[in-house]
Amino acid sequence: MKIRHSSIVPAIAAALFSLSGAAQAGGHCSNETLRGSFGFIGHGQILGLIGGDGKLHAFAAPSILDDVALVTFDGVGHFSRTDFGVIGGLPKGGQTTFNPSQMGAYTVNSDCTGTMKIIYTAGGAVPAGVETDLNIVVAADGTLIESVVYRAVTVSGESADGKVVCPPNCEQGVQESFEGKKVVVYGFRQSSDR
Repeated sequence: MKIRHSSIVPAIAAALFSLSGAAQAGGHCSNETLRGSFGFIGHGQILGLIGGDGKLHAFAAPSILDDVALVTFDGVGHFSRTDFGVIGGLPKGGQTTFNPSQMGAYTVNSDCTGTMKIIYTAGGAVPAGVETDLNIVVAADGTLIESVVYRAVTVSGESADGKVVCPPNCEQGVQESFEGKKVVVYGFRQSSDR
């Protein structure tokens, strides 16, 4: 009896492809796709305030932002977050430790796009009421999150021209992106010297 390997290999390849992340982009994502901890890194600039006219009113100089964070997703649309960031060369709020006073909500659509809303609560380096909203894409079998900030709310500030003051106009103009990778612990290697 002869077995035709040429027909078996494509069938196996098709089955593996359907189980892989490549099939995920075809409509298999949901809030459940994000569960567990992700390490994030962010970089960008805070440019100014958005006035009632819908236009950006620049600060005297933009502030460069760098941030690292640990975000833990619950699989049903909520997360907790701790971060450490530097804005304009100085630690956010003067705090040199991580800020655990954050929470948020997220939504992942079936096409693996979605949103995240980060809300700062009382007790951290950033004042309560600060909010960052991101559009996200979930990739690499749910182990990678690419994102861009589309809205940032602050609690105080003034544009360089003095035409926009927060409050009441507290939406910032930002150019920021964040990338998150799933935290995976594989175990520890034991030294052969023991």
